[in-house]
Amino acid sequence: MSEASERVAVVTGAARGIGAGTAKRLARDGFAVAVLDLKEDDCAATVEAITQAGGRALAVGADVSDADQVQAGVDKIAGALGAPAVLVNNAGVIRDNMLFKMTVDDWDTVLGIHLRGSFLMSKACQKYMVDGKWGRIVNLSSSSALGNRGQANYSSAKAGLQGFTKTLAIELGQFGITANAVAPGFIATDMTAATAARIGMGFEDFQKAAAASIPVRRVGTPDDVAHVISFLVSEGAGFVSGQVIYVAGGPLCCQARAGTRRCRTPIASGRRLPGSWPRMTPAALSGWSSCAPVSTRVSPSCITRPDSAGRDCPVPFR
Repeated sequence: MSEASERVAVVTGAARGIGAGTAKRLARDGFAVAVLDLKEDDCAATVEAITQAGGRALAVGADVSDADQVQAGVDKIAGALGAPAVLVNNAGVIRDNMLFKMTVDDWDTVLGIHLRGSFLMSKACQKYMVDGKWGRIVNLSSSSALGNRGQANYSSAKAGLQGFTKTLAIELGQFGITANAVAPGFIATDMTAATAARIGMGFEDFQKAAAASIPVRRVGTPDDVAHVISFLVSEGAGFVSGQVIYVAGGPLCCQARAGTRRCRTPIASGRRLPGSWPRMTPAALSGWSSCAPVSTRVSPSCITRPDSAGRDCPVPFR
């Protein structure tokens, strides 16, 4: 608690999900927390949770892809809470579609929020960290950085964040600043709930199907990610920099994701698949096609189904 009591942390995309969980965790660690999201009013619940627990928090509304809004937001934080010492770049959106159907706006929006936004926030905050000779930057990547069907934009942005993180670590290390990335696997958030709804599957069934492919046999929670971020921004993590930590419940090689191919024949209802996958109900399988890796195991992570617009809807892991 004491090591962070005079320091300020900025968490983007902190109105809900991983961002909200991280903001509340850092407040418990003793940081004053700037809760930043697109709309200031959306930050109210996170700020209230922090202040009711005895912490200090400030709601900030800003579009992280807009340079002027970012600078104004960081200036507001520095004036109201103090110089930012920790930055968690979590803000993100998804615009999933197959490459031949993906629009330029789909591409630009996702790259703009994830990659441009992290660049702008890091640039605005790093000068305070350099002056203070201490800082922590954590960028939220994703297991989708390894490639995920229907997510050329999202996967590119999350992979780009890994390279961005390593470069920040090289450039800023001499000033006492570390930079690391956290790459979540399947985390139960509003984003994954929206994906389940879009493909017409109940969220509980959606989570159970995903959990079957994860070695720890459960999906992740925002707190799972927040615990790792809490360590990375701590005083004790000063010799950890330029790293990508996957928070995915096990090695991703055990979770069928990459190297998949599209099966043209729907899986028979209730049929047990090769390997250790559990039976799925006829309702869950009706009308579905599935991706099958070379091993012939079928993972819920690569199940797709056309939505009402005829687009394939993959499962984003964060």
